[in-house]
Amino acid sequence: MMSCRVVWIDAASQIFFSLGPGFGTLLALSSYNKFNNNCYRDALITSSINCLTSFLAGFVIFSVLGYMAHVQNKSIEEVGLEGPGLVFIVYPEAIATMTGSVFWAIIFFLMLITLGLDSTFGGLEAITTALCDEYPRALGRHRELFVAGLLVFIYICALPTTTYGGVYLVDLLNVYGPGLAILFVVFTEAAGVCWVYGVDKFSADVKTMLGHTPGCFWRTCWSYISPVFLLVLFVFSVLAHEEMLVGEYAYPAWSIRVGWLLTGTTVSCIPLYMVYKFLITPGNFVNRIKTIMRPEVTSIPPADTALCAL
Repeated sequence: MMSCRVVWIDAASQIFFSLGPGFGTLLALSSYNKFNNNCYRDALITSSINCLTSFLAGFVIFSVLGYMAHVQNKSIEEVGLEGPGLVFIVYPEAIATMTGSVFWAIIFFLMLITLGLDSTFGGLEAITTALCDEYPRALGRHRELFVAGLLVFIYICALPTTTYGGVYLVDLLNVYGPGLAILFVVFTEAAGVCWVYGVDKFSADVKTMLGHTPGCFWRTCWSYISPVFLLVLFVFSVLAHEEMLVGEYAYPAWSIRVGWLLTGTTVSCIPLYMVYKFLITPGNFVNRIKTIMRPEVTSIPPADTALCAL
C-alpha cells in the first residue's frame, strides 16, 4: 500500500516538475501573451506534449534497464537505480555497450545540458517576472543586475550539492524541498481560484478572452476533481515521507528536522500572507473576510473579434 502511494506521489511530482504548475513558470511565460490569446488551445497542446514526452521517456528508461539486465544477466531490481544513479551510471554504461557509443554518448549528454538549461531559464523567468512586476521601480528598472545577483545566489546555494555528500543532500531536498510543498501550493491555487474566486467568475473571464464559456467537463474538474485529488495526494505525501527516504544511508534526526523546516518555510508563506492581509484590512471580522475574498477589479481590454472559434 505504501509503495503504491509513493508511486502516485512520484508521478504527480513528475507532472508538476515537467509541466510547471505551481512554480509560476507557466504564469510568467503566459503573462507575455496578448489578452485574447487562445489559452484553451495552448493549455491542451502543452499538456498533451508534456504527457506524451513522459510516456515516451518511460519506454526509453525501461528499454535501457531491460537491456542492461539482459547484458549483465541480472534482474531489473539489481540494475535499476533512481535519480542521479540512473542518469550518470546506468545510462552511460548502457550507451558504452551500444554500436556507435561515442555518437550516442554525445547526443545523450547534450540532451542533459539542454534540459538543465531550459529548466533553469523557466525557473529564473518565473522568479524575475514575478518580482520585477511586483517591484517595478526597485527591480524592474535594473532587471539585468537583479538576474545576475540571483544567478550568483543560486550558484552559491547549489555548491554543497557538488560535495561528496551532495547526492544525499539532493535526495533530502527532493523529498522535503519542492516535493511536498508543491502539492500544497498547487492545491491552494486550485482551491483559491475555484472555491474562493468561483468557477462562474473564472469561466466568465475565460469567455471574455475566448468568446465562449468552458464546458461542463472543465467546470467539474476545476470545482471538484482537481482540488480533491491534489489534497489527497498532499496528505498521502506527508504520511509517506519516511518511506521516500528509505535507502542504504540512514539520515540523522537533525537532517529530517531541517527538511521539515524547509517544507514549512514554503508552505507557511500562504497562511502567513492570509493573516497579513486580514490584519491590514480595515473593518470588523466579517467585513475583513469579505474584503480579502473579493477579487480586485481591473480594466479588461476589448475582446478580439477576429479570434477564431474553437
